Amino acid sequence: MNAALLVAGKEVREGVRNRWVIAATLLLAALALTLAFLGAAPAGRVGASALDVVVVSLSSLSIFLLPLIALLISHDAVVGEMERGTMLLLLSYPVARWQVLGGKFLGQVAILAVATVSGYGAAGAALAVAGHDVGPEGWWAFAQMIGSSVLLGAAFVALGMLASALVRDRGTAAGIAVGLWLLMVLIWDMALLGLLVADAGERITAGMLDAALLLNPADAYRLLNLAGLPGLGELSGMAGVAEGTALGPPVLLAALLAWVLVPLAAAAAVFARREL
Repeated sequence: MNAALLVAGKEVREGVRNRWVIAATLLLAALALTLAFLGAAPAGRVGASALDVVVVSLSSLSIFLLPLIALLISHDAVVGEMERGTMLLLLSYPVARWQVLGGKFLGQVAILAVATVSGYGAAGAALAVAGHDVGPEGWWAFAQMIGSSVLLGAAFVALGMLASALVRDRGTAAGIAVGLWLLMVLIWDMALLGLLVADAGERITAGMLDAALLLNPADAYRLLNLAGLPGLGELSGMAGVAEGTALGPPVLLAALLAWVLVPLAAAAAVFARREL
């Protein structure tokens, strides 16, 4: 485990040197602060606190932005090292392949976590300084949103590492990363909506819909954060889905965790058999 932590530290240092940590933190902070002050305006009209509206806004932002950042920093984790010839050097040390992969995963998730907590935390701090009245439930929802956002990013880091372990060049890995983002963030929901409209409730049951939602980490995250806030169902557009699903927070959290562990285990299995 010490070897994996050393690799993780190396990834974090490289992220700092390549400005990933700074760039991601500044981007998330700028967008979060903008949404915080713009999103606080309609709070009274929807009967919710300013922080609840910000949670909805930031959750919607996270679905589009965090998977993209995660895939950008992870898609060349394995194949990039192999193209540069540094993977052979790294494995010449007393470190197992799973430790290299696990260390890279931990380091990249740490970069994403620092950026997310710092960026989104700035929005919460700004609302507190501005004197908005926020109850304990609002802060709990805000903390849940930040934690699940890190988990969503970790799921896409694992998917990016799996793509990186499967291919032979960085260009292919980048193409797969873009394809994954388009599929899971944009195409999946549009295709699912089209199927529901075409089916008109004849063949697709509630259980089948729940399964389809769990097959996409972005949907599991969306339901966990956007459907669980009282009074904001209409604002988030998830009221109808929330009422028709049997998926509760424990199931959705378990699904997000599975989306982290399963691709990471698959990446480790592929990398263990790969010729250098």
